[in-house]
Amino acid sequence: MTDGRSWEGNWTVRLYERVRERGYDSLTAFADARPTASLVALAEELGKDDVAGVQVFRGLLAEAERSHRVTRLVRGQLVRELWACLPNGWPTVMDDANRFKVAKAIGLWSSLTPTTHEKRVEQARAALRATPPPPGWLPRGPDDELLLTLLPDDEA
Repeated sequence: MTDGRSWEGNWTVRLYERVRERGYDSLTAFADARPTASLVALAEELGKDDVAGVQVFRGLLAEAERSHRVTRLVRGQLVRELWACLPNGWPTVMDDANRFKVAKAIGLWSSLTPTTHEKRVEQARAALRATPPPPGWLPRGPDDELLLTLLPDDEA
């Protein structure tokens, strides 16, 4: 976790310098190589003391908007939240504790959803409630078959 230095100086330049130092030409390529890592984990890898998870997300969103791949970013963020909150996969039994874990993952995911995709995420949340994934399901990346069914690519 940073101590506030992440916002000092030109953080965007710093972020992309760190990405290039690690051999990637984009923040998206860096994040795609770590599809299950949280935003905080990605930030810590790029600079434990001076990069924040929200900066990583801002950069990813900017790249996704430029490449018309915001839906893929949204799916990818669900993957990250599921791995953080449900490391053993979708619960077999939906007791109170597991219901909370699922709600936390979905809530965190929803909170990072760009305005342009809010309605689609609402529909995906409803679909997950109506027809839960099989027990143990844990997508390994944004191109998971079930995720593509919930949030298909249809951007121009």
